[in-house]
Amino acid sequence: MDRERAQALAAELARHTTAEVRFDDVSRILYSTDASIYQIEPLGVVIPRTEEDLIATVELAARFRIPVLPRGGGSSLAGQAVGEAVIIDTSKYLNAILDVDPEARTITVQPGVLLDHMNRAATQYNLMYGPDPASGERATLGGVAGNNATGAHSILYGMTVDNIVHMDVVLSDGSTAHFDAVDGKTLAARARGTSLESLLYREIPRIVTEVAEDIRTRFPKHWRRASGYNLNYLLRGLEEDRFNLAQLIVGSEGTLAVIRSLTLALVEQPKHKGLCVVHCDDIIQAMHVAVAALEHHPSAVELMDQMLIRLTRETPGYSQYLSFVRGDPEALMVVEFYGDSEAEVIAKIQALEDHLRRRALADTFVRALTPEQQAQVWGVRKMGLGLLMSIRGDHKPIAFMEDVAVPPEKLPDYIRDILDVLNRTHTRVAMYAHASAGCLHVRPLINLKDAQEVQKMEEIASAAADLALKYGGAMSGEHGDGLARSQFNERIFGPVLYQALRRVKGVFDPHNIMNPGKIVDAPSMTENLRYGPDYSVRLIPTRYNWDDFLGFDRAVEQCNGAGVCRKVDVGTMCPTFQATRDEHDSTRGRANLLRAWLSGKPFSPTDEDVYDALDLCLGCKACKSECPSAVDMTKIKTEWLAWYYETHGLPLRNWVFGHIHHLNAVMAPFAPLANAVMRSRVFKWFASRFLGIHPSRSLPELAEETFISWWHKRQRRREKPTSASRGPVILFPDTFLTYNDPQLGKDTVRLLEAAGYEVIVAEERVCCGRPLLSKGLLKEAKKNAEHNVRLLAPYARQGIPIIGVEPSCILTMKDEYPDLVEGEDARIVAQQCITIDEFLADLLAREPDALHFRPPDRPVYVHGHCHQKALVGTRPTLDLLRTAGFEVYEIDAGCCGMAGSFGYEKEHFDLSLKIAEDRLLPALREAPEDAIVVADGTSCRHQIHDLSEREGVHVVQVLAEALV
Repeated sequence: MDRERAQALAAELARHTTAEVRFDDVSRILYSTDASIYQIEPLGVVIPRTEEDLIATVELAARFRIPVLPRGGGSSLAGQAVGEAVIIDTSKYLNAILDVDPEARTITVQPGVLLDHMNRAATQYNLMYGPDPASGERATLGGVAGNNATGAHSILYGMTVDNIVHMDVVLSDGSTAHFDAVDGKTLAARARGTSLESLLYREIPRIVTEVAEDIRTRFPKHWRRASGYNLNYLLRGLEEDRFNLAQLIVGSEGTLAVIRSLTLALVEQPKHKGLCVVHCDDIIQAMHVAVAALEHHPSAVELMDQMLIRLTRETPGYSQYLSFVRGDPEALMVVEFYGDSEAEVIAKIQALEDHLRRRALADTFVRALTPEQQAQVWGVRKMGLGLLMSIRGDHKPIAFMEDVAVPPEKLPDYIRDILDVLNRTHTRVAMYAHASAGCLHVRPLINLKDAQEVQKMEEIASAAADLALKYGGAMSGEHGDGLARSQFNERIFGPVLYQALRRVKGVFDPHNIMNPGKIVDAPSMTENLRYGPDYSVRLIPTRYNWDDFLGFDRAVEQCNGAGVCRKVDVGTMCPTFQATRDEHDSTRGRANLLRAWLSGKPFSPTDEDVYDALDLCLGCKACKSECPSAVDMTKIKTEWLAWYYETHGLPLRNWVFGHIHHLNAVMAPFAPLANAVMRSRVFKWFASRFLGIHPSRSLPELAEETFISWWHKRQRRREKPTSASRGPVILFPDTFLTYNDPQLGKDTVRLLEAAGYEVIVAEERVCCGRPLLSKGLLKEAKKNAEHNVRLLAPYARQGIPIIGVEPSCILTMKDEYPDLVEGEDARIVAQQCITIDEFLADLLAREPDALHFRPPDRPVYVHGHCHQKALVGTRPTLDLLRTAGFEVYEIDAGCCGMAGSFGYEKEHFDLSLKIAEDRLLPALREAPEDAIVVADGTSCRHQIHDLSEREGVHVVQVLAEALV
């Protein structure tokens, strides 16, 4: 494609629209991938702010004969959202819910609206959108429609095409059209004229009529289909006098038109739901269970295979959800029932269990009847794809033939045949998804960096296409054609229908500028691979141990592009994306840039390009637990920054913040003077000018007596608890506890001694290294870690708990030390590290009378620290306070936005405020005036102090004050 023409288009777009026009190298890298195995460098990216921008973009592209590609969340699995085109990202601005009509049970949205957000708007009317693709937290409705998406409940609600009412679109010449169901008279009226829309109403019915017999006899019969164009729906529309071109746009993958808005049908929410988790000894047995279950008219039947179950057990943040699994089954079949009452649901489950027992198909069942139990089951199922992609190494369970859908009664035979193909090619496989609709996601493990494996992939895909034909199915049941399956469409549909598909494309898009190369006239599925036999990477010196990932480069490659980091309003990952809604600021965006930097594919960004992307990573660690593929961007960022600063030099501010422990130690003897200086205007000017600290920030004040000084005095007075019957514990005093807030240490000692423990303070410790790691001083952090491991290993080997009060400190030792320090001691120390809330919660769970409290008559609102939420969760804090008798609520917020030094830095100040305003600050404003706000993180408490009228306190302060 002519780059000069592309740049000329960019200039026109900048002149005639208010859109963000990004034709720079970095943006083209960011949008060169989706969640598929493909990578193609786009010509540029346009992010329209208004519908007028959207229309003008297509109109100008048509004038320049430059392809366009509409894109939402970029979560497509077959390569629909990548191409040599101008990508139009509707997710950032065109995300308004335009209308909800509860009487008509419809909802109208812009294409960038997230599916989950749309469902929240419908919920207030007791309505919902029936099709429920698992990616609803990040999938936009434009993408859902473009892909004809559906999910677990398709046997009740069908696919998106079954739920579309009408649609406003931009056609390939830049003109606009409204597509809805029309009768013959209206169809004839719309066909009169010279516009492209009139041409469509003349030619598309003609094409459909000419191939009507082939549609009836040759079109895939199985209703679960996301391949080709929906000619069968148009034929039915002509026959029933309700012709609707919106049904053709659904599933067209942006190859026919760009969606401006769409109206969808809603359904009533079920009154009661229940799950029966059937345990199966093998996959074929599970298929027969699925067929038998359909006789009982369930709302869903979903498969989870052994590989998925085992991966869930190994994944932080998800293993806790497996309480519904008994033993180590080969497969689980999750059967869901709806009912008007709980009794009705239970009766349906009982009938299923009796049926399966009589037929000797299964005898182990687990019921999930409460919303919490069901959320756990569906949570594991919906994270299936990402969890499978978390497999380490170059062999990945990739998407290329996983989407074949056959009639459910044919499913056992299809699975047996495809397993034979995989066994003959010595290929491991993972399976999950929609057994009820005959659409199992069968994912062979393929190494795309190996030429023979690439050839094997195409052979398996070809065999799958033959089996789809054999069993009357379709090559795609929901994930679409894209670059992965379009080459098989002529085989699936036959030559007559395939030519009809090409004619439809030609009428809509005569100049082939609408996402070319998808559905018809596609390249080989082996072209444009993200990885391929020629893929190679540069190596950089590393200080972390990356053996678990098989190298630093493969740790970066763990990101498969699924885009879970693009979810908003839920969870913590990714704080900057949740604030900016910009791909550049997502975990996926950072991984894309790093991978391009390492491999030079599609081209290599500069060191500064990568630095700019990583600079806005807060190091929250949420991606380590919330990303199903376990992309640890915090660790990756630390390693890369260490290389960058060793190459380009370390800024003074990084040295200062990284060595905060030493600076506090130097200033501690002069605390009153130091505090007065830090409050002065002169110092704020100096800190702003030379350290880049925002003048609005308040710096943590130094205590007049450090915790260690207090401890020494106490030891000299020989003050000891009256009883230490429970044995010793090690208290690891962090920097802020030691120098800024020693009362936390005193309260911790008081609580532990009241519980009967002998407290040993690790006085000779050095800083845990968290500040050093966050500023890229990995070499110094490694030395600190080695010192602390030597100090603590003798205690850890005795099984003595090592307790920390600051989550980021103690969890750095738990999470980072095994990869920083060689040898078994680091692992043993990490195993003994525990937060104070975890330790006390465990104690009170075992012995409720170990401590006694008289809590005040005030509610407690808990805001968890990011590292705490990512690595151990907030449940220990919540359980501890509830056991102590407090009325407790968890604040539904992500990161506070301070993140160590991040929120102090001038260039990050506004973003820090925006992150806090996302959910935390509104929640604090809504909390009762007398509420106690618990925030165990020092950074979190300072953010709350600076930006709200509240004051956060640590959980030990609350408990110590209530101790009796």
